[in-house]
Amino acid sequence: MVGGNPKHDAFGFRNWRIDGAPLNEYISTGASGNFQAILGATINASFTIIGPELLSVVAGEAQNPRGTKKYPGSMAIAFHTVIYRLVIFYVLGALSVGILVAYNDKSLINNSGSGSNASSSPYVIAMVNLGIKGLPDLINAVIITAAFSAGNSFMYCSSRILYAMSTQGVAPRIFSAVTKNGVPIYCIGVSVGFSLLSLMQLGTGASNALGYIVSLCTGSQVLNYVYMAIAYIGFYRAVKVQNINRDEFVYKSWFQPYSVYFTLFFLIAMVGVLGYTVFLPGNWSIDEFLFSYIMLFTSIFIAICWKVFKKTEFKFNKPQEADLITGLELVEQHEYEYFSKLEIEGKPKGRSWLLRFFDWLF
Repeated sequence: MVGGNPKHDAFGFRNWRIDGAPLNEYISTGASGNFQAILGATINASFTIIGPELLSVVAGEAQNPRGTKKYPGSMAIAFHTVIYRLVIFYVLGALSVGILVAYNDKSLINNSGSGSNASSSPYVIAMVNLGIKGLPDLINAVIITAAFSAGNSFMYCSSRILYAMSTQGVAPRIFSAVTKNGVPIYCIGVSVGFSLLSLMQLGTGASNALGYIVSLCTGSQVLNYVYMAIAYIGFYRAVKVQNINRDEFVYKSWFQPYSVYFTLFFLIAMVGVLGYTVFLPGNWSIDEFLFSYIMLFTSIFIAICWKVFKKTEFKFNKPQEADLITGLELVEQHEYEYFSKLEIEGKPKGRSWLLRFFDWLF
């Protein structure tokens, strides 16, 4: 930005001052076009936000998920830092892209929708435009490493979720099978099978197929957040009615319950606008409509079928009837034995300043 590049170009916020920036028009013109540009970007960004909540999946295999003040728990530390990760990697990342690359950059436009290589990355385009040699290849390597890491994480989470569903009787029993080391081998096999979809990148029509998959994943994730928000509202009400002190929790979210109602409102709105473009004059597409909203219909259909075939009641439990303590004794017993062992062994003696710094940073 200040000229520290091979071209000594102090471009600053130049890309924000060109015609149409920083809010370009999308579909329509004027204020409506600006609003739809923001809305379209938000819908696309909904896909990339998938993942932070999957930290909870690891809790079942963590030695010390809750922790104490002396021995901080892994889950408490991880969830406390989620907001900082989102700000650093998403907000600052988007800000960097907007500063580095103009919205009408020819390389960006020509590569958009190709879905076949990393040349469409705005970071790579920025390095090429600034004449920085070597960095584009490094960024490509970082993207590949990040993709591998993300794939590994999602394979782990999907296999564990499928295993949990099987043990609870909502998935075929075969997925309850584990190796002698406790690895759900069949669940991993199914998860790995879905990874073969990545081979579609090699096809010429990959962008359309990947676009449909992204739409399915986005719809699923936004709905997942809706259900999580509804579940949290029920949990919060139960905690309040049963006179449980939230200050005793190792992790307590901010501004509750107002923040969850605010979030739920916008999540429901997002579900409604995921495929809003098909309702605009001349834009109707049955494919776009189905892939944007099919997960909404599918989730409702599955819920109804489950209730009908399992003959369970359609009702919400009252806050005072919600069971918040079953299994707590086992957790507390495990923690007592775990911390007693640490005390006897004399380790760890708290966390070093470096580890505490990284806990705060990441």
